[in-house]
Amino acid sequence: MIGFRHVDLVYDDQVALKDVTFTVANGEFLCLTGPSGAGKSSILRLIAMDALPSRGEVIVRGMLASRMNRRKVPRLRREIGFVFQDFRLLDDRSVEDNVAFAQLVVGVRSAQIKRNVMRVLTQVGLWGKRHRLPRQLSGGEQQRVAIARAMVNSPKILLADEPTGNLDPVTAQEIIDLLFRINDAGTCVVFSTHDHGIVHVFGERVMIVQDGRLVSDEKRRTQVDRSANLADHMYRGQSAPKEFQHA
Repeated sequence: MIGFRHVDLVYDDQVALKDVTFTVANGEFLCLTGPSGAGKSSILRLIAMDALPSRGEVIVRGMLASRMNRRKVPRLRREIGFVFQDFRLLDDRSVEDNVAFAQLVVGVRSAQIKRNVMRVLTQVGLWGKRHRLPRQLSGGEQQRVAIARAMVNSPKILLADEPTGNLDPVTAQEIIDLLFRINDAGTCVVFSTHDHGIVHVFGERVMIVQDGRLVSDEKRRTQVDRSANLADHMYRGQSAPKEFQHA
Protein backbone atom coordinates (compact mmCIF):
# COMPACT_ATOMS: atom_id res chain seq x y z
CA MET A 1 0.00 0.00 0.00
CA ILE A 2 2.66 2.53 1.15
CA GLY A 3 6.44 2.17 1.05
CA PHE A 4 9.35 4.49 1.94
CA ARG A 5 12.90 3.42 1.06
CA HIS A 6 15.79 5.48 2.45
CA VAL A 7 13.85 8.71 1.99
CA ASP A 8 15.35 12.15 2.55
CA LEU A 9 13.34 15.36 2.25
CA VAL A 10 15.02 18.77 2.17
CA TYR A 11 13.19 22.14 2.19
CA ASP A 12 15.28 25.26 1.47
CA ASP A 13 18.46 23.59 2.73
CA GLN A 14 16.62 22.40 5.87
CA VAL A 15 16.51 18.62 6.36
CA ALA A 16 12.92 17.57 7.13
CA LEU A 17 13.45 13.80 6.83
CA LYS A 18 16.59 11.69 6.81
CA ASP A 19 16.90 8.05 5.68
CA VAL A 20 13.30 7.05 6.49
CA THR A 21 12.29 3.48 5.59
CA PHE A 22 8.98 1.74 6.38
CA THR A 23 5.99 0.04 4.78
CA VAL A 24 2.26 0.19 5.56
CA ALA A 25 0.01 -2.71 4.56
CA ASN A 26 -3.52 -2.59 3.19
CA GLY A 27 -6.03 -1.84 5.96
CA GLU A 28 -3.41 -1.00 8.59
CA PHE A 29 -3.88 1.62 11.34
CA LEU A 30 -0.64 3.54 11.87
CA CYS A 31 0.08 6.25 14.43
CA LEU A 32 2.93 8.68 13.75
CA THR A 33 4.13 10.45 16.87
CA GLY A 34 6.92 12.75 17.94
CA PRO A 35 7.41 16.39 18.93
CA SER A 36 6.22 19.29 16.78
CA GLY A 37 8.56 19.76 13.82
CA ALA A 38 9.86 16.19 14.00
CA GLY A 39 8.78 15.35 10.43
CA LYS A 40 5.35 13.76 10.87
CA SER A 41 3.57 16.15 8.53
CA SER A 42 6.36 15.76 5.98
CA ILE A 43 5.72 12.01 5.88
CA LEU A 44 2.01 12.62 5.28
CA ARG A 45 2.78 15.11 2.49
CA LEU A 46 4.98 12.56 0.77
CA ILE A 47 2.27 9.90 0.98
CA ALA A 48 -0.20 12.37 -0.57
CA MET A 49 2.34 13.18 -3.32
CA ASP A 50 2.15 16.80 -2.20
CA ALA A 51 5.95 16.70 -2.08
CA LEU A 52 8.60 14.54 -3.74
CA PRO A 53 11.54 12.97 -1.90
CA SER A 54 14.96 14.57 -2.27
CA ARG A 55 16.46 11.09 -2.15
CA GLY A 56 15.08 7.57 -1.96
CA GLU A 57 11.76 6.20 -3.13
CA VAL A 58 8.14 6.64 -2.08
CA ILE A 59 5.60 4.11 -3.37
CA VAL A 60 1.87 4.62 -2.87
CA ARG A 61 -0.74 2.22 -4.28
CA GLY A 62 1.89 0.75 -6.58
CA MET A 63 2.90 4.15 -7.99
CA LEU A 64 6.52 5.25 -7.70
CA ALA A 65 6.79 8.96 -6.91
CA SER A 66 9.98 9.52 -8.90
CA ARG A 67 8.51 7.99 -12.06
CA MET A 68 4.94 9.19 -11.80
CA ASN A 69 3.55 11.32 -14.58
CA ARG A 70 2.33 14.43 -12.75
CA ARG A 71 -0.92 14.26 -14.70
CA LYS A 72 -1.68 11.04 -12.81
CA VAL A 73 -1.28 12.63 -9.38
CA PRO A 74 -4.90 13.91 -9.20
CA ARG A 75 -6.15 10.39 -9.89
CA LEU A 76 -4.01 9.00 -7.07
CA ARG A 77 -5.20 11.73 -4.71
CA ARG A 78 -8.79 10.64 -5.28
CA GLU A 79 -7.77 7.46 -3.46
CA ILE A 80 -6.38 9.45 -0.52
CA GLY A 81 -8.45 11.42 2.00
CA PHE A 82 -6.80 14.11 4.13
CA VAL A 83 -7.95 15.46 7.52
CA PHE A 84 -6.32 18.51 9.10
CA GLN A 85 -6.02 19.76 12.68
CA ASP A 86 -7.71 23.07 11.81
CA PHE A 87 -10.59 21.42 9.88
CA ARG A 88 -10.23 23.72 6.79
CA LEU A 89 -13.95 23.93 6.15
CA LEU A 90 -15.59 26.54 3.92
CA ASP A 91 -17.07 28.95 6.46
CA ASP A 92 -19.83 30.25 4.18
CA ARG A 93 -21.02 26.81 3.06
CA SER A 94 -23.30 24.38 4.86
CA VAL A 95 -22.12 21.05 6.23
CA GLU A 96 -23.71 19.34 3.23
CA ASP A 97 -22.02 21.68 0.73
CA ASN A 98 -18.62 21.30 2.41
CA VAL A 99 -18.75 17.54 1.92
CA ALA A 100 -20.23 17.80 -1.58
CA PHE A 101 -17.39 20.08 -2.69
CA ALA A 102 -14.95 17.16 -2.59
CA GLN A 103 -17.13 15.37 -5.14
CA LEU A 104 -17.73 18.39 -7.35
CA VAL A 105 -14.00 18.91 -7.94
CA VAL A 106 -13.63 15.36 -9.30
CA GLY A 107 -16.68 15.58 -11.55
CA VAL A 108 -19.19 13.31 -9.81
CA ARG A 109 -22.77 13.70 -11.06
CA SER A 110 -25.16 15.66 -8.84
CA ALA A 111 -27.54 12.76 -8.15
CA GLN A 112 -24.64 10.58 -7.03
CA ILE A 113 -23.21 13.42 -4.92
CA LYS A 114 -26.43 13.67 -2.92
CA ARG A 115 -26.42 9.93 -2.18
CA ASN A 116 -22.75 9.89 -1.23
CA VAL A 117 -23.03 12.96 1.01
CA MET A 118 -26.01 11.46 2.83
CA ARG A 119 -24.07 8.22 3.32
CA VAL A 120 -20.97 9.75 4.90
CA LEU A 121 -22.81 12.34 6.99
CA THR A 122 -25.00 9.56 8.36
CA GLN A 123 -21.87 7.55 9.17
CA VAL A 124 -20.40 10.43 11.20
CA GLY A 125 -23.74 11.22 12.85
CA LEU A 126 -24.31 14.64 11.29
CA TRP A 127 -26.98 14.15 8.64
CA GLY A 128 -29.44 15.96 10.90
CA LYS A 129 -27.15 19.01 10.95
CA ARG A 130 -26.44 19.08 7.21
CA HIS A 131 -27.87 22.58 6.72
CA ARG A 132 -25.81 24.22 9.47
CA LEU A 133 -22.73 26.35 8.88
CA PRO A 134 -19.40 25.30 10.42
CA ARG A 135 -19.55 28.10 13.02
CA GLN A 136 -22.79 26.58 14.34
CA LEU A 137 -21.01 23.33 15.21
CA SER A 138 -18.72 22.29 18.05
CA GLY A 139 -15.06 21.57 17.36
CA GLY A 140 -15.68 17.83 17.41
CA GLU A 141 -18.58 18.18 14.99
CA GLN A 142 -16.46 20.28 12.64
CA GLN A 143 -13.80 17.57 12.66
CA ARG A 144 -16.47 14.98 11.86
CA VAL A 145 -17.49 17.08 8.85
CA ALA A 146 -13.85 17.20 7.78
CA ILE A 147 -13.62 13.41 8.08
CA ALA A 148 -16.85 12.99 6.09
CA ARG A 149 -15.41 15.23 3.37
CA ALA A 150 -12.21 13.17 3.32
CA MET A 151 -14.19 9.91 3.05
CA VAL A 152 -16.88 10.89 0.53
CA ASN A 153 -14.77 9.75 -2.44
CA SER A 154 -14.25 6.33 -0.77
CA PRO A 155 -10.45 6.60 -0.52
CA LYS A 156 -8.23 3.60 0.11
CA ILE A 157 -6.01 5.67 2.42
CA LEU A 158 -7.02 8.25 5.05
CA LEU A 159 -4.31 10.63 6.28
CA ALA A 160 -5.09 12.59 9.46
CA ASP A 161 -2.62 15.29 10.54
CA GLU A 162 -3.10 16.00 14.27
CA PRO A 163 -6.89 15.46 13.97
CA THR A 164 -7.40 15.74 17.75
CA GLY A 165 -5.02 18.64 18.39
CA ASN A 166 -7.75 21.25 18.96
CA LEU A 167 -10.16 18.98 20.84
CA ASP A 168 -10.83 18.15 24.49
CA PRO A 169 -9.94 14.60 25.66
CA VAL A 170 -13.47 13.17 25.44
CA THR A 171 -14.09 14.59 21.96
CA ALA A 172 -10.63 13.41 20.89
CA GLN A 173 -11.59 9.86 21.86
CA GLU A 174 -14.75 10.13 19.79
CA ILE A 175 -12.69 11.14 16.75
CA ILE A 176 -10.23 8.27 17.27
CA ASP A 177 -13.16 5.86 17.62
CA LEU A 178 -14.51 7.17 14.30
CA LEU A 179 -11.12 6.60 12.68
CA PHE A 180 -11.13 3.05 14.06
CA ARG A 181 -14.55 2.39 12.51
CA ILE A 182 -13.33 3.74 9.17
CA ASN A 183 -10.33 1.44 9.44
CA ASP A 184 -12.54 -1.52 10.35
CA ALA A 185 -14.35 -0.97 7.03
CA GLY A 186 -11.05 -1.55 5.19
CA THR A 187 -9.51 1.91 4.81
CA CYS A 188 -5.81 2.26 5.65
CA VAL A 189 -5.49 5.03 8.28
CA VAL A 190 -2.29 6.97 9.00
CA PHE A 191 -2.64 9.67 11.65
CA SER A 192 -0.16 11.87 13.43
CA THR A 193 -0.23 13.17 17.00
CA HIS A 194 2.11 14.49 19.65
CA ASP A 195 -0.39 13.52 22.39
CA HIS A 196 1.26 10.72 24.38
CA GLY A 197 -2.04 9.84 26.07
CA ILE A 198 -3.69 9.04 22.75
CA VAL A 199 -0.66 7.03 21.65
CA HIS A 200 -0.61 5.04 24.90
CA VAL A 201 -4.30 4.19 24.83
CA PHE A 202 -5.06 3.84 21.13
CA GLY A 203 -1.78 3.21 19.35
CA GLU A 204 -1.68 -0.14 17.56
CA ARG A 205 1.35 0.32 15.36
CA VAL A 206 3.31 3.35 16.54
CA MET A 207 6.18 5.01 14.67
CA ILE A 208 8.18 7.63 16.55
CA VAL A 209 9.76 10.40 14.48
CA GLN A 210 12.42 12.67 15.95
CA ASP A 211 14.58 15.26 14.20
CA GLY A 212 13.51 13.90 10.82
CA ARG A 213 14.48 10.32 11.59
CA LEU A 214 12.39 7.25 12.31
CA VAL A 215 13.65 6.18 15.74
CA SER A 216 11.07 3.49 16.61
CA ASP A 217 8.48 1.34 14.82
CA GLU A 218 6.49 -0.87 17.18
CA LYS A 219 3.39 -3.04 16.85
CA ARG A 220 1.72 -2.61 20.26
CA ARG A 221 -1.65 -4.31 19.94
CA THR A 222 -4.15 -5.71 17.48
CA GLN A 223 -7.62 -4.59 16.40
CA VAL A 224 -9.30 -7.01 18.82
CA ASP A 225 -8.00 -4.92 21.75
CA ARG A 226 -9.82 -1.78 20.64
CA SER A 227 -13.05 -2.12 22.63
CA ALA A 228 -11.18 -2.54 25.91
CA ASN A 229 -8.94 0.44 25.15
CA LEU A 230 -11.90 2.70 24.40
CA ALA A 231 -13.63 1.84 27.69
CA ASP A 232 -10.49 1.86 29.84
CA HIS A 233 -7.77 4.28 30.93
CA MET A 234 -9.25 7.76 30.35
CA TYR A 235 -12.66 6.56 31.56
CA ARG A 236 -11.31 4.56 34.47
CA GLY A 237 -13.60 5.01 37.44
CA GLN A 238 -16.58 6.22 35.41
CA SER A 239 -18.93 4.82 32.80
CA ALA A 240 -17.91 5.26 29.19
CA PRO A 241 -20.28 7.18 26.92
CA LYS A 242 -22.78 5.00 25.06
CA GLU A 243 -20.93 5.29 21.76
CA PHE A 244 -17.92 3.62 23.40
CA GLN A 245 -19.88 0.78 24.98
CA HIS A 246 -19.61 -2.22 22.66
CA ALA A 247 -21.77 -5.32 22.92
